[in-house]
Amino acid sequence: MTAHPAVEPVQTRAPGGSTGAPVLDPSGVTVRLPRFDTAGRATGTEVRELNAPGPWQKPAGPISSRVAFAAAHVVPQVGAENVPGAPAVVDWDATLAYRHRIWEHGLGVADAMDTAQRGMGLDWAATQELVRRSSAEAASVGARIACGAGTDQLDPASVEPGEAGLAAVTDAYREQVRVVQDAGAQVIVMASRALAKVARSPEDYARVYDAVLAEAEKPVVLHWLGTMFDPALAGYWGSDDVDSATATFLDLIRTHQDRVDGVKVSLLDAQHEIGLRRALAALDGSPVRLYTGDDFNYPELIAGDEQGHSDALLGIFAAIYPAASTALQAFDAGEAGRGHAILASTEKLGRHIFAAPTYYYKTGVAFLSWLNGFQPGFQLVGGLQSGRSLAHLVDLARLADGCGMLLDPALAARRLDALLTTNGVTA
Repeated sequence: MTAHPAVEPVQTRAPGGSTGAPVLDPSGVTVRLPRFDTAGRATGTEVRELNAPGPWQKPAGPISSRVAFAAAHVVPQVGAENVPGAPAVVDWDATLAYRHRIWEHGLGVADAMDTAQRGMGLDWAATQELVRRSSAEAASVGARIACGAGTDQLDPASVEPGEAGLAAVTDAYREQVRVVQDAGAQVIVMASRALAKVARSPEDYARVYDAVLAEAEKPVVLHWLGTMFDPALAGYWGSDDVDSATATFLDLIRTHQDRVDGVKVSLLDAQHEIGLRRALAALDGSPVRLYTGDDFNYPELIAGDEQGHSDALLGIFAAIYPAASTALQAFDAGEAGRGHAILASTEKLGRHIFAAPTYYYKTGVAFLSWLNGFQPGFQLVGGLQSGRSLAHLVDLARLADGCGMLLDPALAARRLDALLTTNGVTA
């Protein structure tokens, strides 16, 4: 006989009051969620009354105190062969509708980035179409868009160190920069797996980036992506030592300062980012923004200190854009404490979505999109929806509820129930 797990009624109210964090109301919708031990066995069932969505609001005008991009994911076509190794088949209606929601909340969209599964399911042919379609949609509503230019049309295994390898990487970058610029989007120069393979010194990086930045028609964003997001980028900028790599990075920026709008740093190291932000602020000449890519520490980095703040280019903002927008509106209104508190109320959710192995964070972004009704199925191109466990996803749902990010509680409850039933968990 199978023993039924114990049922634990749980009251779920988010903290509020003097902290400035949102106070959430009950929705009247309940859901039964399992609890798992470390071995994945169900140990009990929580009857949870879901919160109503947070008091999120769209801005009446442009957000001005911070520049913020949400790095959006792509929605696969239900029923297509979006399996590992197959070309991506994208649901363009759902994918572009998601971007319009972000724009409606006053944020820019960073597209064709790692959140969109560059190098993890989204091939170069689909990427080009994504860049063109998203840029056209942005232009149609006067919204801000920046798109990633990398070298992923190259197979890193096919390039070798030396002149020929560096030339191949440079040509691949140039091709992608042209695609982004021709589409009318701002260029984000992404870190390159192929360059990490063929470069043997900081000078090799400088040589390639010198050539790529010479192609830029408008100031670009330079992207420094850490190994927690992509292990193939070890030793980027010519060193595994972060201080040495930072020195090379700053030298590159000084050389091309008029062609660099900002840098996106995704190292999940708040103190390093603050130090780099201050170094950028001390540069003579045109200002260079620091767009935080730290999906762990973004509340404190965006709030900033007496010496400045970070702007934002974040994958987590694609998951929490209503809260992010409301927080940025508070900063605009001079209510820094409230803005910080709103962002801080989502921090546990962000840390969970981006928990190690961090490169599977895309699964959590898509899962929350599905719970909120923004895509018909819980899927990712390349079959990447399998990147997280059921226990991880259930905890993600709890955390999203705790910060008011289940935007339609009744729908979320139905979809959670369907997910649990499909995966063999019954009350």
